[in-house]
Amino acid sequence: MPYSEETASYKFNHTMLRIKDPKISLPFYTDIIGMDFIDKLEFSDFTLYFLAFDRSGGKATDAEKKADRHNREGILELTHNHGTEKLGATPYHSGNADPQGFGHIAITVANVEEACARFGRLGVPFKKRLTDGRMRNIAFILDPDGYWIEVLQDTTASK
Repeated sequence: MPYSEETASYKFNHTMLRIKDPKISLPFYTDIIGMDFIDKLEFSDFTLYFLAFDRSGGKATDAEKKADRHNREGILELTHNHGTEKLGATPYHSGNADPQGFGHIAITVANVEEACARFGRLGVPFKKRLTDGRMRNIAFILDPDGYWIEVLQDTTASK
């Protein structure tokens, strides 16, 4: 039930992260995390890349994915400010060091142990492994810019 008639059509569309180098970040999110490239918007000073998980079973064409971008929820927008790829270190704050702010994004996976083992084989850095701390059912990996990605078991999927 919507909070009000005025907000009944609202939906959460996307989260934006600033990235240093799309040549590193895009393969991370597509090849390692498994998201699909949905759309790209280029401007003089920056480029926006939109990614999401494919829920069409591989049936949606690139044009259909792009056309559906505003109707979807759970999109990741990666913003590349031109020139940052030439910097030595990422110019962005992950939100987890002082002063704290933004925390993380999260993905669910069918089998958290298998996903974490795969991330380890691929050399993805961990902030927190499944075996660390008291919460042994979640892990945190780091993307190329140091943003945290929580990895959770999808409780609706079978192990």
